[in-house]
Amino acid sequence: MLRRLVLFGLLGLLAACATASRLDAASDVHALLVAIRDEDRTAFDARVDREALKAEISSRLARETSRLKIEGLDLGRLGAVAAPALANFAGDALIQPRVFRQVAEAYGYSRDKPLPGTVAIASRLKAMPDGRVCATVEKDGPCVLIFTRNAEGRWRLSGFEGDLSSLKIRL
Repeated sequence: MLRRLVLFGLLGLLAACATASRLDAASDVHALLVAIRDEDRTAFDARVDREALKAEISSRLARETSRLKIEGLDLGRLGAVAAPALANFAGDALIQPRVFRQVAEAYGYSRDKPLPGTVAIASRLKAMPDGRVCATVEKDGPCVLIFTRNAEGRWRLSGFEGDLSSLKIRL
């Protein structure tokens, strides 16, 4: 009986820690949404881990291009060579507020609607086993945006697991 009580207590503590991480992250996610809405490049850059995002995009590009084959021609090796250059371009061209506004709009956030508060945002975040949190489009859906806590305690956008084709440059 005592063992069960201790086990339930530990499970409750773990759940509380996960909720605290989500609430803590939600305020930084809110600040990112404000930067995106206002097209504030400085505030946006403060909330994005550009190097981690570039590395993640490079990895995804390499994986996706490794599956490309045209009439027996394997483009996987070409993709492995081209992915770092494409990721560098993506870091400069795609990692900006106006591009991520499209992602925010997919979540239902637009310039003509007020942004939700931190509790509402926290309800759309999931704690990940490695300490990061992710945002989902649907409550129990797959992760789309990944946030990592930096040394200063700020949560920064560090990964994008959504459809890469949704990141478009609008001129």
